Amino acid sequence: MIWLQLFYVYLKIGIFGFGGGYAMLSLIQADVVDKYQWVSLQEFTDIVAISQMTPGPIGINSATYIGYTAIHNAGYSPAIAVLGSCLTTFAVCLPSFLLVTAISCAFARFRNNKYVEAAFYGLRPVTVGLIAAAALLLMNEENFIDYKSFLIFGAAFFLTWKFKIHPILMILLAGLAGVLLY
Repeated sequence: MIWLQLFYVYLKIGIFGFGGGYAMLSLIQADVVDKYQWVSLQEFTDIVAISQMTPGPIGINSATYIGYTAIHNAGYSPAIAVLGSCLTTFAVCLPSFLLVTAISCAFARFRNNKYVEAAFYGLRPVTVGLIAAAALLLMNEENFIDYKSFLIFGAAFFLTWKFKIHPILMILLAGLAGVLLY
């Protein structure tokens, strides 16, 4: 039963996860942590951190990791848990693949349509809101963000915005600041 549930949950996340991986985090947490309790809140936070550090989109990385963890936590062997990773990764990618294929066929024909332009314009603030919701979800009792974290965030925001510092350099500088402050 867990196999069908995992496929359904990640298919749903793939369909409704507008705005990329960070926007998906609130959807993922609602099902994976709160509803089905496949992983604990601490495990989820760790999965998000690891998914950020590994190459690739965070939504797909977290789907892969959660698929493995959920199947392994259900009592299956690590070899079988790898199939859980494959299942959730496939399920989260399938809607995007189908949607992009369909849109690419129709987009050239409707590119200058005022309704299509209005729909894309309306999706922008929703994306920002979902990313902000993901940030708030990660600020829980177990991972409370203190003043040092806000200091690093503020400095990173200012330096990126004002001086257009490259993201890789900013990640290295934030890591160095974390080592020095903590």
